[in-house]
Amino acid sequence: MHHSQATYSIKDQRTCMWLTRYRTLTHQLQVMFILMLASNMAMFLGTKEANASVIPNYFTAANVNNATTAKTTSTNQILGYTRDWRLITRNEWGARPPKIITNFTIPASFVILHHSDRPGICRTMDACKVSMRSMQNFHMNSHSWTDIGYSFAVGGDGNVYEGRGYGVVGAHAPNYNSRSIGLLLIGNFMEEPPPAPMQQVAQNFIKYSMERGYLRDDYTLYGHRQVRSTKCPGDALFEVIKEWPHWQELN
Repeated sequence: MHHSQATYSIKDQRTCMWLTRYRTLTHQLQVMFILMLASNMAMFLGTKEANASVIPNYFTAANVNNATTAKTTSTNQILGYTRDWRLITRNEWGARPPKIITNFTIPASFVILHHSDRPGICRTMDACKVSMRSMQNFHMNSHSWTDIGYSFAVGGDGNVYEGRGYGVVGAHAPNYNSRSIGLLLIGNFMEEPPPAPMQQVAQNFIKYSMERGYLRDDYTLYGHRQVRSTKCPGDALFEVIKEWPHWQELN
């Protein structure tokens, strides 16, 4: 009886010893796993931070703005030339339909520059649209013309307004209507020239027309008074255009 109890006591001690070792080993393994996991996480986060310093964030505000600017520039880029103005179509300014359209072969050989005298300079898009409708009504109702006389017009708002358009015979300069672009600057420029931005848009539009193939590379620029007895395009504007590319004295 005493021998059996001693045997069981020894077995119990051995079992307790193995259980203790097992628990210790299990605890050590758990600690090692946790340490390995922590080490791997640290390495991952370190790599991520390092990569973040090397790879640029293309969705920062600066890059988004740059991309938007690049897209806008690309949209307005015409054969290496950047437009800073809009072409306002006949439909946009509320033009009446023309009674007749007669075309001529492009490119045009001349640009004939005009001022409107009346109406005066318009400084907003809405005002310029009103001016275009007013001139068209005057030309069609009072002169019985088939449409507004000019090919295009430049407003004080910095935009270009479509008149008869490219390759359409105009009613702005006898003997030149079927071979020119009649370009109007809206306003009276007898005493004061057009604002500098308005002049720039006019010159940019001429260049645009040439680069798009609507105007010959060797075109000639005249003021209206050079091809007809008139004060148009105004004394002040006429002096200005003498300095523009392609202006010539009429032989």
